[in-house]
Amino acid sequence: MKDYYKILGISKDASQEDVKRAFHKLAHKHHPHKGGDENKFKEINEAYQVLSNKEKRAQYDTSGSGEDMNWNWGNSPGGPNIEFDLGDLSEMFEDMFGFGGKTRKTNLRKGRDIKVDIEISLEETLKSITKEISLYKQVVCSRCHGTGAEPGTSLNECFSCRGTGEVQQIKRTFLGSITRWTICPECQGEGQRPEKPCNVCKGEGRVKENEDIKVFIPAGIDSNQVIKVAEKGEAGKKGGEPGNLYIRILVKKHPVFHRQGDDLFISQPISFSQAVLGDKIDVPTLEGKILLKVPSGSESGKVLRISNKGIPYFSGFGRGNLYVELIVKTPKHLTKTQKELLKKLQEEGL
Repeated sequence: MKDYYKILGISKDASQEDVKRAFHKLAHKHHPHKGGDENKFKEINEAYQVLSNKEKRAQYDTSGSGEDMNWNWGNSPGGPNIEFDLGDLSEMFEDMFGFGGKTRKTNLRKGRDIKVDIEISLEETLKSITKEISLYKQVVCSRCHGTGAEPGTSLNECFSCRGTGEVQQIKRTFLGSITRWTICPECQGEGQRPEKPCNVCKGEGRVKENEDIKVFIPAGIDSNQVIKVAEKGEAGKKGGEPGNLYIRILVKKHPVFHRQGDDLFISQPISFSQAVLGDKIDVPTLEGKILLKVPSGSESGKVLRISNKGIPYFSGFGRGNLYVELIVKTPKHLTKTQKELLKKLQEEGL
């Protein structure tokens, strides 16, 4: 025999208010829509059905068994069955505990957000640029201007919901009658119905067309950063709020430079003599070549910094640096003269 008092976590002398309070707490915790266990949820309801009813509770306390009672859970033997529709239960608990609630009409008409990628080169991050993209999406109907009604005709208030877009629905449950708000089935939450639907959009207030959109991309932007273009997603239904456009930026990999944050890195080969004696060499940047002084006695792997030749800061003030790693080349093929000179240097201890 199941211990219903233990299931609800209450003592046998608990008041009816204590029973109700314990049930609400546990039902909220174990509700399937909140990630709870469905079987546990049923068990809690089974216990509550008995202990919340004075006659059933008294019979349960005296009989010591649930089999002799004139009610049952599901298809258990003996007496009439009481079955529950978990869908109805879910809706009821959504209203009781705040899992759901009224559906806003604006949300019903709101347009869908759009997410797209734009690829740019590393060079394009040096300055703010504007890119134009073309999207095939829902746009406001040019004939009815989003109202959904044929020009010259009117929008009439929905008779069923009186313009609210919502109607009350009463459901009978084991807790009694539960009143909840639901979307009006006549106007689908709009609150209005066109006298005559638009001939172009068929009353929806929007149609699918190509739209060219200019996107501003600030200097210094990096890969996977997202730009929000407000209200440039899909148009809302019947004049509803449009969605937003989200642009994810992808910076193409560069064949020469490696980017880390706002800094750039490059490997620059130099000859043995340049490393030993020092020199001025041409070094590439994103804006062209510049002269870089190589100190005498430089070793392979030495890194030189060139200030303000990296990527502009996203804040708009200043730039990162360019770091040049010197790679001393070891010649593999020498002329006769070069070999003789190196031998002389070797004799001098070099």
